[in-house]
Amino acid sequence: AAILQARAGLAQAEALLRRARRNLSYCTITSPVKGVIIDRRVNIGQTVVASLNAPSLFLIAKDLNRMQVWVAVNEADIGKIRPGQPVTFTVDAFPGETFRGEVGKVRLNASMTQNVVTYTVEIVTDNSSGRLLPYLTANVQFELNRRSNVLLVPNAALRWKPAPDQVAPAARAAVDDSGEGRGKPQESPPPAAGQAAARGELWRPAGKTVQPLAVRVGLSDGTLTEVAGDGLAEGLDVVIGLQTQANSKQDTSNPFTPSFSRGGGAAGGGRPR
Repeated sequence: AAILQARAGLAQAEALLRRARRNLSYCTITSPVKGVIIDRRVNIGQTVVASLNAPSLFLIAKDLNRMQVWVAVNEADIGKIRPGQPVTFTVDAFPGETFRGEVGKVRLNASMTQNVVTYTVEIVTDNSSGRLLPYLTANVQFELNRRSNVLLVPNAALRWKPAPDQVAPAARAAVDDSGEGRGKPQESPPPAAGQAAARGELWRPAGKTVQPLAVRVGLSDGTLTEVAGDGLAEGLDVVIGLQTQANSKQDTSNPFTPSFSRGGGAAGGGRPR
């Protein structure tokens, strides 16, 4: 009987030992992923209590070589955003340097702040250099469209209209008889960024007068606009405005400022808000 009692006591002690070892293993908390600790939310010696919700001990970044930029895009612009769309952005930590990425996901759960609805867009970018850090503020531009090897003119060239006496006699029929707003930029701007219009009109110098040149207007980035049409060529002079005597101390016999360039690029948007 004594032997049986001793064996029962041994079995009970072994069960208590196994329970103690199991409880001791719970004191070792292992990270579920291999990464970098960004924030420690507990202190040494602090008791970790788990109730219905698991406590947050550390904020861990799994892989800083691939980072995300979260952008709040207004509901009026979200229809232009699509996964895989090229993106460029800058950060204040590296002035003058542009980083590239692409749209990874458009979250469907919108948020509303002061009656303004925005959607969160996830931008994926390569950070193999390790220069980008978590929580940096980024200024993002989405590439809506792209054109290569096209002719570009300043938007002012499409807005400017001459006075009747500035138009060559053979082309005066093309000038509006109302005479309203002549010699000044039109109030209506050229196509917005990423949009296209059917046609426009440029004016080229002809001595002390100007002649109209009909063009097809394409994409615009807000500063330059794509144009195409007969008679267009790289280096062609077009009028963008007048030089008045108040702002010019040089020869004013030719009041027209020519400007025409060739290039290609993307029509993009500013930082979505």
